[in-house]
Amino acid sequence: MNFFRITPFLLAFSFFSLQGFSQASIEPKLDVSFAKRTYTTASVEGKEAIEIDGHLNDPAWNAVEWTSNYVEFEPDNSTPPSQQTMMKIAYDDKNLYVAFRCYEPDPENIVRRMGRRDDFPGDWVELNIDSYNDDRTAFSFTISASGVKGDEFVSNNGNFDPSWNPIWYLKTNIDNQGWTAEVKIPLSQLRFGNEEEQVWGIQSTRRYFNNEERSTWQPVPANPTGWVSSFGELKGLKGLKPQKQLEIQPYTVGRYNSYEEEKGNPFRDGRDGNLTAGLDAKIGITNDLTVDLTINPDFGQVDADPGAVSLDGFEIFFEERRPFFVENKSVFNYNFTGSQDNLFFSRRIGRTPQGSAYSPNTAYVDQPNNTTILGAAKFSGKTEDGWTVGVLESVTAREYAEVVTADGTETERLVEPLTNYVVGRVQKDFNDKNSYLGGIITAVNRNMEDEVSFLHTRAYSGGLDFKHSWKDRKYYLMGSGVMSRVEGSEEAILSTQNSIVHLFQRVDAEHVETDASRNSLTGTGGRLEFGKGGGDWQYQVGGNWLSPELEINDIGFLRQADNIKQYLNVRRQFNKPTSWFRKAVLGLNQSTAFDFEGNYNRTQYEVVGFINYKNNWWSEGGAAHKPRIFVNTFLRGGPRWRYNEENYFFIFSGSDQRKKLATKFGWVHSEGKQNSFSLDRFEAGLKYQPLNSLSLSLELEYATNPSKTQYVAERSFNNSARYILGAIDQETLSATLRLNYNINPDLTIQYYGQPYIFKADYSNLNYVVDATAEDIDQRVRWYDEPQVSFANNTYLIDENRDNVTDYSVSNPDFAFVQYRSNLVARWEYIPGSEIYLVWSQGINGMGDVNDNFSGIVDSQLLRQKPQNTFLIKATYRFLL
Repeated sequence: MNFFRITPFLLAFSFFSLQGFSQASIEPKLDVSFAKRTYTTASVEGKEAIEIDGHLNDPAWNAVEWTSNYVEFEPDNSTPPSQQTMMKIAYDDKNLYVAFRCYEPDPENIVRRMGRRDDFPGDWVELNIDSYNDDRTAFSFTISASGVKGDEFVSNNGNFDPSWNPIWYLKTNIDNQGWTAEVKIPLSQLRFGNEEEQVWGIQSTRRYFNNEERSTWQPVPANPTGWVSSFGELKGLKGLKPQKQLEIQPYTVGRYNSYEEEKGNPFRDGRDGNLTAGLDAKIGITNDLTVDLTINPDFGQVDADPGAVSLDGFEIFFEERRPFFVENKSVFNYNFTGSQDNLFFSRRIGRTPQGSAYSPNTAYVDQPNNTTILGAAKFSGKTEDGWTVGVLESVTAREYAEVVTADGTETERLVEPLTNYVVGRVQKDFNDKNSYLGGIITAVNRNMEDEVSFLHTRAYSGGLDFKHSWKDRKYYLMGSGVMSRVEGSEEAILSTQNSIVHLFQRVDAEHVETDASRNSLTGTGGRLEFGKGGGDWQYQVGGNWLSPELEINDIGFLRQADNIKQYLNVRRQFNKPTSWFRKAVLGLNQSTAFDFEGNYNRTQYEVVGFINYKNNWWSEGGAAHKPRIFVNTFLRGGPRWRYNEENYFFIFSGSDQRKKLATKFGWVHSEGKQNSFSLDRFEAGLKYQPLNSLSLSLELEYATNPSKTQYVAERSFNNSARYILGAIDQETLSATLRLNYNINPDLTIQYYGQPYIFKADYSNLNYVVDATAEDIDQRVRWYDEPQVSFANNTYLIDENRDNVTDYSVSNPDFAFVQYRSNLVARWEYIPGSEIYLVWSQGINGMGDVNDNFSGIVDSQLLRQKPQNTFLIKATYRFLL
């Protein structure tokens, strides 16, 4: 669909929406003050201990008063909530105690859905504690009516990180007034100063499930400039002594693998197994700073990555899921472009070995899937005077592949050297907590040997970042800068220059060139952004740059260097409900991009919108126009390539996600001028919760992405490069099934399964004649029938028609098939100590591109023997 044909729809959508918005804007608003509230607590030291049973009848609770008067935050900001909430807070020398009463006159309306930790199901109430009172960081504890815990660390004034898993205690109870919760939080799990009398920031939020309503103890405007900075205050904390945390968690893992036997292969006899042990520890150097250690870590219960195939040659980004690296990851984060580029990408540690043991004389190889992490340590925390500090070090082992050669000789080949990784991060708050200045350094050092000389010997990077806010943090200026240096053999540095990230060999580039004698590369990057972060109108304007020699992929993530980008984003948020919606957002985005030679590569204009309807259904949509698209990487070292002008739109909609049965549907469509390429992606999702303890979800995705010009290969003809392309019919089909069953809040069973199929069928080979021509018929030339023949799965090309093959291209058709599943039973038998039972299955293979999807499923999934992994893991967490 043409962009200009969908524009009237968007304009009409905007017009009618704004009519509703303007009506809402004249409705009267209750006079609610956003001044800081204060709650004064008291010590219950020496009194009879509070029993955590959810009943709130312990005499010690009489030492403190209830506080209430929660105010609706959303959807109808600054109005009375549907149901009121009350809270009490007390403490002794070791613990903080919190009591909640959540009123509900009809207990049948209380939704007690279950879920795994951090699922936040059904009705819940939450307490956020800014124990440093720094207006930037906080500890969050969420209590569901069913007794499910949620805990998160809050950084940067509003970024919630669920990887934090402290030890704390919770019980809930239902009575004729609603539901109650009783909480005990050991002070060793919090971080605070050493003053005799302290003031902490606090906030409490209640989710009233029936109305999908949030109310807060401290009133907050609809679009706050920050979350933590809007907290109220907790006073009355006297004589608290910071607690040094000391936790030790040993574990043992038994693992058994079964798979299809490969006759003659000594490494694939059908089964193997092992028994290992390891240790995790958390040691409080001070109350502020903690050391986390892991020895021989195990990540066997971590979810598998989703299926994905990349035809453009770039690395696919996958999120970190391993617990040691996920916890407190915000301390080490250094995103310096606003996208996925980051100086620290923890998945580099323990990555798949980068060397290969395969050679022409190789018969069988046992290639390790991952590099062994011998140990890792993190030193992190935030001091009471505003210093955030993080240091991480990890050592990975030499990794060898076992090899059997064609003559039966057994040997080993080094595929990854002994490597040390170091990251140091620091930030300092100042200007009454309205600003910060920070820095980071990273280092990778490898114990090099000849077999892995293609790797960098050393890789270093560093950066500085800052953010300054004013007018109650409504406006801000932020920036970052980085520098990198990699060193290694001439082979390693030449490989980096020629990689898809850099492409110094690009034939039409005058600002870069390969130099086979170099032993190092040094590059820079960064970002500068100004914006308005609060209120109904919000915007960001800024730019970033990545110099051609910037290289951080030894320990960071960088998709493509040699880029300069400018961007402008504007958002209008409508938070006052009307007769037909709860809230809505309308946005406009614009961006341009250049390379360091000054080539004007890209322009994009986009409009997006979102509506949450009165019945809690929702819709979102958008459209974009890309009048200029030049890509430096498409021809893999060939000249800069021009894509046709592109238009796209997307539309998604879904039902009320609170219902026992909820659905969502979406369509993404993109189209290049002259029908040069297109994309249609259809998504459908279904969630079903037949019981409070059981939930199922199914997500389906089908995409077709044909193009007349997909890169195939580079060949030589008449002493010049010939860049060969082909028309491609590209199809993807995937299904993701999740099942969660909660026997109780501490005993859960979870299933994840995803079949993934990708087909790429090539035809109509062509070659580049003018890579930057606007007209596709002038950009490429199609081979005619006498020029191309096909034999032995190879295209033979006689370009000059002299009946002699000038060059050949292997048939690029392929179909990739993958199936991944995990069945995990998790029992937290005491807080912080767990037993896992895991069953994983996996199938990888290549299908026949001429089969339909059902044929591929039958032959490559249903008829293949999967690899099965059975694992049992037990941990015990000593809190000393």
